[in-house]
Amino acid sequence: MKEFLKRINVFTILVALLTFVIGWQFGHRDFQFRIQNYHPKITVTNKTPPDNIKVDFKLFWDTWDLLSQHYLDKNALDPQKLFYGAIQGMVAAVGDPYTVFLPPDQQKITKEELNGSFEGVGIELGFNKDKRLVVIAPLDGTPAEKGGIKAGDMILAIDKKVTTTLSLPDAVNLIRGTKGSDVTLTILREGETDTRDITLTRDTIVVKSVNLTFKTLKSGKDIAVLKLSRFGERTNDEWISAVSELLTHGPAGIVLDVRNNPGGFLDGAVFIASEFLDSGDIVLQENNEGQKLPYKVNRTGKLLNFPLVVLINKGSASASEIVSGALQDRKRAKLVGEKSFGKGTIQEAKELPGGTGIHITTAKWLTPNGRWVNETEGLDPDVVVALPKSTDGIPTLEDTQMDRALELLN
Repeated sequence: MKEFLKRINVFTILVALLTFVIGWQFGHRDFQFRIQNYHPKITVTNKTPPDNIKVDFKLFWDTWDLLSQHYLDKNALDPQKLFYGAIQGMVAAVGDPYTVFLPPDQQKITKEELNGSFEGVGIELGFNKDKRLVVIAPLDGTPAEKGGIKAGDMILAIDKKVTTTLSLPDAVNLIRGTKGSDVTLTILREGETDTRDITLTRDTIVVKSVNLTFKTLKSGKDIAVLKLSRFGERTNDEWISAVSELLTHGPAGIVLDVRNNPGGFLDGAVFIASEFLDSGDIVLQENNEGQKLPYKVNRTGKLLNFPLVVLINKGSASASEIVSGALQDRKRAKLVGEKSFGKGTIQEAKELPGGTGIHITTAKWLTPNGRWVNETEGLDPDVVVALPKSTDGIPTLEDTQMDRALELLN
């Protein structure tokens, strides 16, 4: 079962008092909302919390009643949205941008993304160390990449809506939209002081997570390039197919390219890393009590003896860092490129009633040598290579990182 992902506060003043809302809802299926004609008061049934919750919830209901009776715009008093907003506020109160409650529309978007098909602009989002919304990676061939969005760009506003108070699902929801419609992102690029507005036209994004190509060196050697863009629902099947094709060519070496790979499923990372390692630890999962659970090589890999170089950059996050860190620690491959993103936590995804869901940070992950990338803000490459700077906003086609990887394999 794939239960790990690599992948606002409406009642801000109340969040400290909402610690039991989810459990209380589930324990009382007869929770209902009723708006009586045009009367502004919203009647709620069953306000009694479970016996094990020792919190006076009167303040919440008093506030609910006052809001429903006195708020100016009665059409804005959608009880379901108020309820979801209360839960979102409670979850957000823990202060972790990756622990989130997902209303049905956001839950649907998340599942579509992992399935590899959705309507949007093709941006993977995350938070930097200052909890600012940033681009982890623009996906290959998408409106975001074609429009000049770069990994590491801070998104300050989405259609002029400031992002400082948005959760990750809220930001995704604003950027996603109907094919053919536009969205304008206000970004601040690293090393720059002026913001820029970039308008992108949404499209259907179909993301193939594994792509295999071959490069012929001057020496006549063929090198296989495995581009891995995510760890999603179809990644393992696509990977098996690509490896079978690779083996028929018999290359002299392999470049594993996980640049701009934002991550995904933990078990997908273990599956990929097991292709290159014959035994031992791939990743250590550490729970809130400091106990470490090792995830080991779980199958017989077919690429155990090929010379290997891994390409990383600041868009490589989560599951892609797990694979890269394992191969680096185990001395199986050299990492080439730039420091990775630095997301060292694991989220457990739970489906909840009514099409909702929740992602909860349940553990941190460590490399086999015990490194936590959150503390170092990413993996350091063995060979540092920066891509040439673009001029006049036109992306450069020169890939110095790939060139250096091929040199090492020559």
